[in-house]
Amino acid sequence: MKRLAVITVGKTHSGKTTFANALEQKLNNSFVMDQDNHADFLNTYYRKLKPKQGPNLLKHGISKLVADYAKEYTDFHIIVSNSNRSKSGREYLLEEIYEKDKFIRILVHFDLSDHTLYERVQHSTRSTNVFRERHTTFEDVLKRQQAESDRPDIADPEEDEADYLFVIKDPDEVDHVIKKIVRMANGEPYDSI
Repeated sequence: MKRLAVITVGKTHSGKTTFANALEQKLNNSFVMDQDNHADFLNTYYRKLKPKQGPNLLKHGISKLVADYAKEYTDFHIIVSNSNRSKSGREYLLEEIYEKDKFIRILVHFDLSDHTLYERVQHSTRSTNVFRERHTTFEDVLKRQQAESDRPDIADPEEDEADYLFVIKDPDEVDHVIKKIVRMANGEPYDSI
């Protein structure tokens, strides 16, 4: 059976990392690849190498190396935890990194209300060491993401982008989606899930 590539999509504090870690606990033979960990590593040890603007090629290079290693040298299911809000970014992951002939590709879109997200960022205790600029806050990130929603390249995932799409509009839906994904990994037909 093919391995799973579970890719989260959503704004900051929508629950992507919490979901990914919970899924990793339930899904045998899996690991989480979180770009925030790569950003934290670079900001801790290689801050001088970070680009001032434009894409963070070094962070993306580390992520690609980790993904390539996991694909080549393990049989793990891969849980990708980062925002993936641009359609072109998802296409790259789904077509170039997690190819259809090798993976069952699952998108999990966190579509929580902005009110919920604002409450979460205001009470956040997460480290801001993942940001390029030292004084950036998660509230700044959320405001930027809301403004970006009007850009043509930022789009909610559609049914035909991956093999499966789950949309989470309420945190209470998380456990149900995790159970479905675990059952898929165990080879149960999707119709029975």
